[in-house]
Amino acid sequence: MKLKEIYNSTKPVISFEVFPPKIKSPEEKKHKMQALLCELSRLSKYNPAFISVTYGAGGGTRETTFELVLMIKDELNIQPMPHFTCVGSARNEILQYIKKFESHGIYNILALRGDPPRGEKKFVKPKDGFGYANELVEFINAKTGLGIGVAGYPECHPDCCSLEVDIQNLKRKVDSGAEAVITQLFYDNQRYFDFVEKARLAGINIPIIPGILPITSHNQLDKIVTLSGCALPAQFMADLEKNKNNPEAIKTIGLDFSVNQCKELLENGMPGIHFYTLNKAFAVKNILDRLEINKNEYSGV
Repeated sequence: MKLKEIYNSTKPVISFEVFPPKIKSPEEKKHKMQALLCELSRLSKYNPAFISVTYGAGGGTRETTFELVLMIKDELNIQPMPHFTCVGSARNEILQYIKKFESHGIYNILALRGDPPRGEKKFVKPKDGFGYANELVEFINAKTGLGIGVAGYPECHPDCCSLEVDIQNLKRKVDSGAEAVITQLFYDNQRYFDFVEKARLAGINIPIIPGILPITSHNQLDKIVTLSGCALPAQFMADLEKNKNNPEAIKTIGLDFSVNQCKELLENGMPGIHFYTLNKAFAVKNILDRLEINKNEYSGV
């Protein structure tokens, strides 16, 4: 089922994101992949419409991404959605790789520009490749039958000069063939609502799915703020800082916040929620249980 069909539903759609584990040996690979599938099996009862699988910077996890995608499809019987970036690949390599997904019964792909490889500060367009996500979307749309998702940034892409320009860039991706937008994580719902409103005014009419990452430890804070550039509400930040030496309190505060955040999003008619799981089931399971979401109340595949 392609993205435009998945989100053609009156019920909210639940989906998850995972990343290929870091692997040093074949034995470690088998162990870590099975451990991840075990975590995902705990979330399978929520009938996710799809599980997206990231593609490491510079394509470093290309083969592991492919293997994990097939394991999710074949062992969990859940539709996977691989990520793919412009980084480090020429057009013929891109086509060969994504055609493999299509030949294995994968219906959707998330097309991204991608981050520069580790150690490099600036994205460089590959030879005979693409410099922008809209170019990748246009290519995939022309060469395959895959449904295409793209990223959106409620607080603006870090490389863009303004939110208004960033929305124009998003419009190019939509005009090139994107069927749904999944947002970068955020913690201020008003930023998301404003982003959706501005996107609609710009003529973007496809589903814009909020991306949610629960905070369960104080160590996450610096990474979240530094890597995503997103802002945390002042009271939420104050509560986390006040309890920074109390791991259980941090976990409770973070999960309570995510539950309330998701409730507000769903009450305002959002088409679904995409959870960044960090390869662990606990936090997302806690949130979905407290939201009382079950297989009869939302849309899966």
